[in-house]
Amino acid sequence: MSKSSTESIVYSKNVIEFVTVANEFCAFAEKNGRFTLSEFIDKLQKLFPLLYLKASLLPVLVDEFLDTPEKFVNEVDYNYLLNKISEKLGQFDSYQEVFDANMQFSETALEASLAENVCDIYQDLKDFLMAFQIGSTDVMMDALWECQNNFATYWGQKLVNGLRAIHSLRYSNVDLNEDNQFKHLEKNEEEIDDEEDESWVSKHFNSYSEEEDLKNNDL
Repeated sequence: MSKSSTESIVYSKNVIEFVTVANEFCAFAEKNGRFTLSEFIDKLQKLFPLLYLKASLLPVLVDEFLDTPEKFVNEVDYNYLLNKISEKLGQFDSYQEVFDANMQFSETALEASLAENVCDIYQDLKDFLMAFQIGSTDVMMDALWECQNNFATYWGQKLVNGLRAIHSLRYSNVDLNEDNQFKHLEKNEEEIDDEEDESWVSKHFNSYSEEEDLKNNDL
C-alpha cells in the first residue's frame, strides 16, 4: 500500500473520530477519582455505546500489517487502575454474565466484573493511542489494525456486556449516592487549575517519553 493511501486511511474522518472518543474514554478512566459513583456510571452509559459505534465505523483493513505495535500499559498500570475502579464500584462491580463460553460447563451463574471490563477496554485503547501518537503511518496502520481486530474478537464483547450491567444500575431502584464511601471531595475550578492535572498513567508515559528523548539525544 502506498504512503498516500495509508495516510488517507489513518487521517480519515472515521478514524479521527474514533481516536477522539478513545482518548476521551481513557482520560475519563484515568481520572475516575474525580467522579462520584453515580457520575461514573452515568458517563460510562454514554461513552460505551459511542465507543462501540465509532469502532464499528472504522475502515476495514486487510491482514497485511504484521508488525505488533509496542505495548505501553503494563501489568502494574493495569492493576493500579483496576483497584481504583473496583473500589469505586464496590458492591456494584459484579454482575451475572450470560455471554461466556464457560457457561455451558457451569451449573451456577458466572459473575463478571464491570471494573475489569473498563480496564480491558482501556488497556487496548491506551496502547492504540500511544502507538498512534508516534506519527509513523506504518506504526499507525499496525496499531489501527490490531485495535480493530481486538474490538471484533475481544473488547467489543466486553463493552456490550458491561453496558448491560450499566443499564441495570441506571434504571433499577438502587441509590448510587447513598453510601458515603463513593462521595468525593468537591474542588472548585481554581483549585483544580492550580494542581498538576496529570493522571498516574500520564505521568508514567511522560516519564517514558522523557527517557526516550534523553536516549535519542545521546546518540
